[in-house]
Amino acid sequence: MGPSCPGCHSAAYQECRYKAYLEQIDYATNRGLERNQMERLATLDFVHKGQNLFITGSSGTGKSYLACALGHEACKRGFRTFYANAPKLLGALKVAKVKGTLETELKKIERCQLLILDDLFIVPLDAKERPILLEIIEDRHERKSTIITSQYPSSNWYDMVGDPTIADAVLDRIIHTAHTIELYGESMRKLRAKKSQSI
Repeated sequence: MGPSCPGCHSAAYQECRYKAYLEQIDYATNRGLERNQMERLATLDFVHKGQNLFITGSSGTGKSYLACALGHEACKRGFRTFYANAPKLLGALKVAKVKGTLETELKKIERCQLLILDDLFIVPLDAKERPILLEIIEDRHERKSTIITSQYPSSNWYDMVGDPTIADAVLDRIIHTAHTIELYGESMRKLRAKKSQSI
């Protein structure tokens, strides 16, 4: 199961995909990232208000890094934070449902003030994952914040959920209180590899 931050500010961050820090974010590369917007988000006012953040863009543009940097900052400031690779989390929660422990696991997620769902909708949801995602979102609606990273823009998420009724319910609860970062450009990993080869 994904990590939570039960009192120890660093516990959740240790499980993040990257050891990411706000002060190390690259603003020089042209990828649609605005320093002013990140500085506003870094105040974590959106977490205080229970608002959401969507970070979208193609693979390698830095979505997960930005999410982890904000998660690290939230942990430092004492916010309970839960990071998870979304497909792995939903898979684990399907197993928990079979074992009869789903509600216990969902309560762990609900208690966290900031939830990071990394790589959500990288593949369409299946019939068992849809109601689980809806329950996660419903538990947090207008009370607690969720950061979602995805390769697809939010305009595509309706189709990725699959079921129209559940898609309406999920998106209605997250879209209206969301900030958005849309990244573009060449993969940061490829750019770093090119730089190292030229040295």
